[in-house]
Amino acid sequence: MTKTQALESSEPISAGVRAFCAFVAKSGDLDHRFTPAPSAEEGMAGHRFVVARRGPGYQQEVALDATVNGLRLRGRVDGLDTDAEALEEIKTFRGDLAAMPDNHRALHRAQLETYGALYCLMHGKAAVTLRLVYFDVDRRDEQIEDIDGDAQRLIAITEARAADYLAWAQALEAHRQQRDHALQALSFPYAAVPDGQRHLMQAVDAAMEEGHTLLAQAPTGVGKTLGVLYPALRALGRGAVDRLFYLTAKTSTQFEAQKALDQLQPAQGALPLRVLTLTSREKACEHPDKACHGASCPLARGFFDRLPTARIAARDLPALHLDSLRATAAQHQVCPYYLGQEMARWADIVIGDLHYYFDRSALLYALSLQNRWRPGVLIDEAHNLIERARSMYSAAIAQTPLREAGRGAPADVRQALARLDRCLDDLAPQDEAAAENADTAPPETPPEPLVQALNKSVAALGSHLNTTGSHTEPELLQRYFELLAVQRLAEGFGRHALCDITVEAARSSDLFGTVNTQFAIHNVIPAPHLAPAIHRARALVGFSATLTPPEYHQRMWGLPDARFRWCDAPSAFADGQLRVRTVTRIPTRMPQRRASAPRIATLIATQFHYRPGNYLAFFSSFAYLQAVAEALARLHPDVPQRRQSSAMSDAQRSAFVQDFEHGGRGVAFAVLGGAFGEGIDLPGDRLTGVFVTTLGIPPVTPFRDRMAAQVERSFGEGSGWPFVYLYPGLQKVIQAVGRTIRTQDDEGVAILIDPRYGRPEIRALLPPSWYPPRTDSARGSASR
Repeated sequence: MTKTQALESSEPISAGVRAFCAFVAKSGDLDHRFTPAPSAEEGMAGHRFVVARRGPGYQQEVALDATVNGLRLRGRVDGLDTDAEALEEIKTFRGDLAAMPDNHRALHRAQLETYGALYCLMHGKAAVTLRLVYFDVDRRDEQIEDIDGDAQRLIAITEARAADYLAWAQALEAHRQQRDHALQALSFPYAAVPDGQRHLMQAVDAAMEEGHTLLAQAPTGVGKTLGVLYPALRALGRGAVDRLFYLTAKTSTQFEAQKALDQLQPAQGALPLRVLTLTSREKACEHPDKACHGASCPLARGFFDRLPTARIAARDLPALHLDSLRATAAQHQVCPYYLGQEMARWADIVIGDLHYYFDRSALLYALSLQNRWRPGVLIDEAHNLIERARSMYSAAIAQTPLREAGRGAPADVRQALARLDRCLDDLAPQDEAAAENADTAPPETPPEPLVQALNKSVAALGSHLNTTGSHTEPELLQRYFELLAVQRLAEGFGRHALCDITVEAARSSDLFGTVNTQFAIHNVIPAPHLAPAIHRARALVGFSATLTPPEYHQRMWGLPDARFRWCDAPSAFADGQLRVRTVTRIPTRMPQRRASAPRIATLIATQFHYRPGNYLAFFSSFAYLQAVAEALARLHPDVPQRRQSSAMSDAQRSAFVQDFEHGGRGVAFAVLGGAFGEGIDLPGDRLTGVFVTTLGIPPVTPFRDRMAAQVERSFGEGSGWPFVYLYPGLQKVIQAVGRTIRTQDDEGVAILIDPRYGRPEIRALLPPSWYPPRTDSARGSASR
């Protein structure tokens, strides 16, 4: 039976109990005041503890399934005591149960009431005993709330809720049928499809259909965004995936997705697509001076009471971006940020940052897990995922902020933090001179005394913050979340991570110690953290111009061979559009940089005079950039120049890019891998060429060497240096050169300056279309 036939059959619409209750049963205020929550591991342990207390007639995870008012509801109640014929729903918590937000308690009751209705319908019961069990993971005790289990009452409540849900679900199903019909008829907007783009689209189509993870390398000019979105939308239309997540590392890339969707709109009318762009809370918040709960913010007060009508209004918007969400939220007096979070449940395409799917508390991953979605996940500029994931799954604690937080804290918190402070002291070298001059030798695993002190500090801080209600101290709250992050990483510590200790002199205002010791857990191999989200996706496509070599990303992402596919799309540009020269006679290693600066400056000036225009010159550090720029100003003052600074504001970065005008003349100096090394578009004569000095390899440090050793322990001898140093550096180079030509009409030159560019093993890692016919010396001819 086809998907369309299934939709048109008489089978009832179905929903999971949790998703159903989340839609129909929330009421009252939005309340994001602090409440300490157990970790997932603590929650599962709490469930096991409660179940172990029950008698032999107790059954766990009992499946319930019945149709109520035309809606099929399915779920698993936590427990059934067959002797007492009692259903139990177990919720773990820590702190004061009275501090749990009312809308959370209401949701828990609704879930148990729904399970009770299903049980009575399935077994023909007139009543059932319902117990809502709250288990305190710290005190190991239960608080039980009994709920009226009269079948007539439970079924009537569930029927009314089902009617509300069914009206929404039927409208949603009608939208999906209309959407799928339109997507199945969708045609590509251009008559001519370049070979590289066609190759890419075929690979994406196969990945979506077969449920694979595809890494697609496509050079600039192939039309990556359109080449990925078009087959992904077609796959959505035929039911291969049930929604699309378009994830980016930078906000600027999201505009490319929006532009591609606009290009795909048919001439006869707009596609019936709901496209949601997720925006950060800082940008969306209407009352940044207020706390996020009903007692403080008017948009949080009664949020869930007004949400249903706001949700219906937002449902009819094709483009759910910040402006449209703000306008709709204002009409219904709800928070625009949390309206956007709600609409993530109902959007066809969600555009947002990588963290919405891959972070520890990722919204889109959590929704996919809870609702058993089958998303197609599209990752633009996928080469950024490794470093972003390392950041997401690393955390640190330092003595100075802990000492400052403990000064005004209650005695039990102060004592717990003091114990943690002593453990950090024990990690620091006893010799103060050594502490000021070098990092200490870090432990192989998180030290057990530190972990114990960390656990006690988290418990003490959580208990205190739970009792302070709306008067939570911001600094203590920040320290709590930092400690919690380190605690969770310590619990899952393995070969994918490293411990690190740094010691610096404490500030003079710190009365409690002479040094500030920091303990950190750094992620080295993101694979264990990324794997659950990758596995949850029905299909995943990571695309970029820089994914060579594929085994580097496959291993660091943790992609199993059975689901992994590779696509290397050919360049769309004709031979000669991008002319690449390598200059191998100018040494660029650290000890030689000062001497090399005048030679590089002369090389830049020679090229500029030969073909005047706009140039970008990339360097591996601000110091090297400054040295060459000063040499150019001294030796060739007629060459206009400007320089990236280390602390540019958003406005200054924008102005830097805008200064690349059509017909302009000058050399702009920038740092390789920085704000101007990728994600900027300078077509035509806005950019004539680029200079790239060095291979972009990050500085060799003891910590990076430890990272390399850790990689070798996981992936084998010889993997450490390329995985930690070489491949990330060359990615920056390829991205920088990719700024040169952007359209089919562009022409440009790229000059690579480093002796190592002459090595065959380095050239093998660069795009084949770059290979120059010969290697020029530093005094060779300039390039047109």
